[in-house]
Amino acid sequence: MGCGNSFIILVTLSVALITYNILISANAPLKLDLPAPSNSSPPSKISVDPVIKMPVERSSRRFGGQQQRKRLFHTAVTASDSIYNTRQCRVMYYWFRKHRDGPNSGMGGFTRILHSGKADKFMDEIPTFVAQPLPSGMDKGYIVLNRPWAFVQWLQQAEIKEDYILMAEPDHIIVKPIPNLSRDGLGAAFPFFYIEAKKYESTLRKFFPVEKGPITNIDPIGNSPVIVGKESLKKIAPTWMNVSLAMKKDTEADKAFGWVLEMYAYAVSSALHGVGNILYKDFMIQPPWDTELGEKFIIHYTYGCDYNMKDELTYGKIGEWRFDKRSIDQVAPLRNLPLPPTGVTESVVTLVKMVNEATANIPNWGS
Repeated sequence: MGCGNSFIILVTLSVALITYNILISANAPLKLDLPAPSNSSPPSKISVDPVIKMPVERSSRRFGGQQQRKRLFHTAVTASDSIYNTRQCRVMYYWFRKHRDGPNSGMGGFTRILHSGKADKFMDEIPTFVAQPLPSGMDKGYIVLNRPWAFVQWLQQAEIKEDYILMAEPDHIIVKPIPNLSRDGLGAAFPFFYIEAKKYESTLRKFFPVEKGPITNIDPIGNSPVIVGKESLKKIAPTWMNVSLAMKKDTEADKAFGWVLEMYAYAVSSALHGVGNILYKDFMIQPPWDTELGEKFIIHYTYGCDYNMKDELTYGKIGEWRFDKRSIDQVAPLRNLPLPPTGVTESVVTLVKMVNEATANIPNWGS
């Protein structure tokens, strides 16, 4: 771990000196510790579908078949060692394994990047890389800042066979095999309605200078779900970490971006390195607001699902029936959850059924 400890020292020193120039300079300390990309070149200009920013020549084609050519991606999930995160990871990995070898899958290996700094008892169940947390106090109570730092360590130290990375989260359930949705040097990402570069242009220009291009170059994405080339991510990750820390130190940015600050930081960092993204709306759904599964690949259960017995959503008020991931930190493990009332949307019903299947089949679920 000598390399990792030295890297923490570099991070600590760089944070104390973060300025606009550090964020965009090729000489930023963090960038020196990552392998340089091999044979990298900027993507050629292509025409783009204005609706979802998908290359036009591919927007009418299906992802899969011969187009896949086994361009495998490695799925990486950052997590703490809390009961809350661990149980989500176990369910997520169960469904990853179920779909990995399915039709048109581009899914390769899997890693839980555990940023607690120490191994836990699930290392044998879930492939895991142990990353060090940020030095005490550096996250300023915003634990999500450990995510980019954990990715920096993993990309630097781990042997990753695949050429692409899917950055996912513990509260993702994979519904069907995921193909490699990235194309032509572009990443593939889910668009979030609340990532609004134009609205916050004056704040974002502190981190994305005018000479880097129009503010619309910042895609409305977070870091997850995103499929991106490994070599591109090796360039983006250190910048993502530095921008995240700089935004957290900046009172205006911290207030404007709140709990999605790290998402803005990834979007900015991707744009700084010229890595555009296909905005793929069918990447995932978020119940209860998204009601139908359709052709989606992932269920993201970030919101609580509260209903009365008349099948009416009572969001903001605890319902007579509810599913909320925040209940997962209870001592008693969730298992055999009751299904929602008849008439509740497909997305919520599917979510509960998939959680129930996973928890019924994962060995030693109560441990």
